[in-house]
Amino acid sequence: MDGQELAGLSSGVNQRGVRNYNERLLLSMFMRHGPMPGSDLARKAGLSPQTVSVILRKLERDGLLVRGAPQRGRVGKPSVPMDLAPEGVFSFGLKIGRRSAELLLLSLSGTVIGQLHLSYRAPDPAEVFGFLADGMSQLLNALSPAQQARLCGIGLASPFELWKWRTQSGPATDDFSQWQNVDFAAEIARFSPLPLFMCNDATAACRAEHLYGLGKKFRDHAYFYIGSFIGGGVVLNHTVFEGNQGNAGALGSLRTTGPLGESQQLIDVASLHLLEARLIEVGLDPKQLWHLPQDWTAISRYVDPWIGETAQELAKASLSICSVVDFEAILIDGAFPDPVRAELVDRVRRYLATQDTRGLLPPKIEAGAIGFHARAIGAASGPIFAQFFLNMNAGLAAV
Repeated sequence: MDGQELAGLSSGVNQRGVRNYNERLLLSMFMRHGPMPGSDLARKAGLSPQTVSVILRKLERDGLLVRGAPQRGRVGKPSVPMDLAPEGVFSFGLKIGRRSAELLLLSLSGTVIGQLHLSYRAPDPAEVFGFLADGMSQLLNALSPAQQARLCGIGLASPFELWKWRTQSGPATDDFSQWQNVDFAAEIARFSPLPLFMCNDATAACRAEHLYGLGKKFRDHAYFYIGSFIGGGVVLNHTVFEGNQGNAGALGSLRTTGPLGESQQLIDVASLHLLEARLIEVGLDPKQLWHLPQDWTAISRYVDPWIGETAQELAKASLSICSVVDFEAILIDGAFPDPVRAELVDRVRRYLATQDTRGLLPPKIEAGAIGFHARAIGAASGPIFAQFFLNMNAGLAAV
């Protein structure tokens, strides 16, 4: 598929994505609980069986639900569980990062159909949007015409105020200044009519964990994602809370104290750019941190001190945010190998046990399940969530 064909795509299932409250409620329940028969769904949703039956038939006709195998063993006729149709809708997700961009195609069930990666010294708008246009054309070749008709949008995740990035070891701030006046919607409209949904990159990672990972187990939780810079997200009432300006959960900006008593932010003491700087200091190439698949065993002597320092800061930060909202859990994930995540979480738990928790209910500390691709997956889930699932915090964000 070339650029001209890409521009000719319709907006897919966007119009059918405008669902009423009860439809969104049932779709959200399938996402959180998995397949279930209409009788169980009606009981959990507090709706009459007849109402649920009508909605399920409609969603099945729309291609959003599929029937499972009949369940026998109960009194009466066998019940038939329903579930989200794996190919009910598709969406694109673009993550713009400090070191790279990632584009993927996601299905309604959270399956990654295909993904592409672009590395750079610093993100250039023309290069990134060219990567998006060419990548969308390439990934669409994996879909049939019928599947292409079920595209619902493009999600884009990038750090808040991208042009203000700075780091001790990376390119200068001027490399990012050109992003300040970029009109993302206008740039993408040049080659695609699909609707655009934007959010903060850490919020996107939080949404990926909430929809497809461990986050669905908790009603309210906070989330840390550690990339080049640490960020976060907040889930309230089973929904990611983005805030009035889309910057809720800016946990990287939490205040902390440096070794000389100076005021710092969490981003300065618990981010991977610190590990990058250490590798550069000893003459090692920091690019090995981002090679896929990730394996940091060769640099473990530098990784271990970073884990210890980061764990201490996360333990303190976890209690700080729980003094505002008594979160059930704090989930920790990042762009690092699974063993590093497991060790980091274990140490945070140990450090938390030594902290002063008077007046607080210490949260559970859990490892995230999505990992390196969480920001891109979360970006792609944006169009799906906005058009098909229930936002329990919509009133709060609109105040």
